[in-house]
Amino acid sequence: MKWLILRRSSQLMVLGFFLLGPLAGIWLISGSLSASLTLDLLPLTDPLVFLQTLFSGHKPAAPALIGVLVVIIFYGLVGGRVFCSWVCPVNIIADSTAWLRDRIGIRGVLFFSNSSRYWLLAMVGGLALVFQSALWEMINPVTIFPRAIIFGLSSALVVAAALFFFDLLLGKRGWCQICPTGAFYSLLGYLSPLKVIAGNRERCDQCQACYRVCPEPQVLHEPLRVEGSSPVIRSGQCTNCGRCIDVCPQSVFKFGNRFSPENKGKAIKNA
Repeated sequence: MKWLILRRSSQLMVLGFFLLGPLAGIWLISGSLSASLTLDLLPLTDPLVFLQTLFSGHKPAAPALIGVLVVIIFYGLVGGRVFCSWVCPVNIIADSTAWLRDRIGIRGVLFFSNSSRYWLLAMVGGLALVFQSALWEMINPVTIFPRAIIFGLSSALVVAAALFFFDLLLGKRGWCQICPTGAFYSLLGYLSPLKVIAGNRERCDQCQACYRVCPEPQVLHEPLRVEGSSPVIRSGQCTNCGRCIDVCPQSVFKFGNRFSPENKGKAIKNA
């Protein structure tokens, strides 16, 4: 449960920093996940919002440019989809509905392919280019939900309910399967040094515990099942959530540096 507790603490802490201003007048961070200013000094800009601004023909201001560079460098180092599991508040809803579906035995009605989020990402850029406006942000729950929490609790409940029933009735973690924000951050994650590593994969007894809890189970195939492959989970679709580390009874997984000499391909004994 260690990594689960740390993830929830991180998600709630981020929201808490944003809420300190409106609720207590302590403006450590002002704005929202789309664009914010930390300590009146450090701008942060959502890369997908920034790209829509560019595609719509608008010239971004210098703070927005600085903010998007800071975000890209940070998530490029720690693993792009860390945003999905450690920051995005939609993840709390996705995990809750996934847990409920498993408990009451609901099986997926819809299953979206791994490429769906990338097609939607391309569509978001196309909409901005054609209509000269960031139209996606009018319906994007990743930015609408936290903004609603910060500026209006009642609207946040409506968005939360919509996401909850979308995932509950249509598919396990249905929104996360198609989210273009997650798609963009996954591109940053392909070359990031911080990775989950199956460092002790020779201990794997194929209990499938990691596959059951992983939100992107396809990323586990190469390091656990392909003979001679690197034990590093290289896919940018990995969210670095630590679920596999928490549940593995054989302590197969750990966080590590993908460029470490020890992370070279070797035999898989129990595959």
